[in-house]
Amino acid sequence: MSEQPKKPLPFVANFAAGAIAGVSEILTFYPLDVVKTRMQLSTQKSQGLVGSFKSIVREEGVGRLYRGLVPPLLLEAPKRAVKFAANDFWGKTYLDLFGEKKMNQQLSILTGCSAGATESFVVVPFELVKIRLQDKASASLYSGPMDVVRQIIKKEGLLGMYNGMESTFWRHLWWNGGYFGCIFQVRSMLPEPKNPQQTLLNNFISGCVGGFVGTALNTPFDMVKSRIQSAPRIAGVPPKYNWTYPSLVLIAREEGLPALYKGFVPKVLRLAPGGGVLLLVVEFTLGVFRQALGPPYI
Repeated sequence: MSEQPKKPLPFVANFAAGAIAGVSEILTFYPLDVVKTRMQLSTQKSQGLVGSFKSIVREEGVGRLYRGLVPPLLLEAPKRAVKFAANDFWGKTYLDLFGEKKMNQQLSILTGCSAGATESFVVVPFELVKIRLQDKASASLYSGPMDVVRQIIKKEGLLGMYNGMESTFWRHLWWNGGYFGCIFQVRSMLPEPKNPQQTLLNNFISGCVGGFVGTALNTPFDMVKSRIQSAPRIAGVPPKYNWTYPSLVLIAREEGLPALYKGFVPKVLRLAPGGGVLLLVVEFTLGVFRQALGPPYI
């Protein structure tokens, strides 16, 4: 008798698993995100990861490494939940659309890119608040996250909360395409797991590789997004950084091609193992849901 395929878990299960994974990841790796943003916003020669850490702690105190934590912490649950739920939704949609029964490499990349594009619409206001609080030049202008929101809306209007939307779209499209595409490929190359521990290890390894590749692809777009979102819009004054691809060319011309990868080291140190943690927690949580719901989900 052939084995019946597992029934797909409901949307709420994928949403909850993504939310739990996102919060776990941000609490573990947030200081690296602060250092990454500072390195990206600086137009001077980089101090490097260790030098930037020391500079922040020496000049502003250890607490500055957690400055702006509230917006991403509030964001991580819906952001990661949307990421994995959207990936699940688009995966099923493309399988039906192309008449495939199993996911392949091309569909996994297309699915990841679509999930990233979907996710980008959720994250922009939270990312904007986080960048303004992390930026040394503007952090003292705000008393906290809600003050950032109030000042942006007052000075730039409601649409000001979506400053950097286009660059955020490209950042998430490229990261998710690389992340989910690599997860599929690496899983297929790893030995078939014989027990739950090996399954968790395979998930961690594939998530780490996916996180590294996604970071390598999207760092220039993340750099541009940080530059765009750090500068308040002033009526009648064209911003130096506006659209993504022209800004990439401008930064490369003024600061050199390596400048497009400012902040890469702390970013990859966060998102490579962070990608592994994300996938590990998601798969573990989904396993708990399957056990709780019982057949036919197991």
